[in-house]
Amino acid sequence: MSDAAGNAMLRVEDVSAGYDGFQALFGVSLEVNAGESVAVIGPNGAGKTTLLRAISKLIGVTGGDIAMEGRSLKSVPAHEVIGYGIAQVPENRRLFPRLTVAENLKMGGFLPSARARHDERLAYVYSLFPRMKERSGQLAGTLSGGEQQMCAIGRALMSGPKLLLLDEPSAGLAPVVVQSIFEMVKRICAEGYTVLIVEQNIRQVLKVVDRAYLLETGRIKQSGPSAQLLASDEIRKAYLGI
Repeated sequence: MSDAAGNAMLRVEDVSAGYDGFQALFGVSLEVNAGESVAVIGPNGAGKTTLLRAISKLIGVTGGDIAMEGRSLKSVPAHEVIGYGIAQVPENRRLFPRLTVAENLKMGGFLPSARARHDERLAYVYSLFPRMKERSGQLAGTLSGGEQQMCAIGRALMSGPKLLLLDEPSAGLAPVVVQSIFEMVKRICAEGYTVLIVEQNIRQVLKVVDRAYLLETGRIKQSGPSAQLLASDEIRKAYLGI
């Protein structure tokens, strides 16, 4: 664990989780400090999405604990997690295709605290993603893949989260768009957001985050500053094809 163990915003301790008798995570521990961008990298099927689902309480944990700003999420139902300041951008974006961009963004700010600041948050999202302002009246289902990802990230930011969870933001996007998605992530981190990102595109994600954890078959195998992991022979051979 890092030196800042006392003030981690998110702390995952010895967490085990899975689905219907299949265990996907085995004693996983990690932490994310305020203002940090952290990636969980690893191959397909390593348990990365399961980890995010456990943090969001979309699945229960069978062991260990998850705490946000020192408060355990153990007995918190999934729909209340956002009230703790955690917003997730799900894999495959999950927009409401028949609602406009503006309506999708509005859905992200449904908490009373966020509703009071709707106009301010919307102006902020439009300043980050001018394309969303241009497309505000367009149905989300008709946007390009990259625009849909912008809309999904914008929707999560509407709640004014303390912690943003990004699940495979580059999945299924054209290589040229992938580059712009990572630029976007970099900008959000530069804005001071605390970000935990799960990503298979290891080379790209390690260029934009501060630290990373390597998850393999449900266990953390390595962790450290991004530059250190990019330089690691093991990771270069296994994942970067070098």
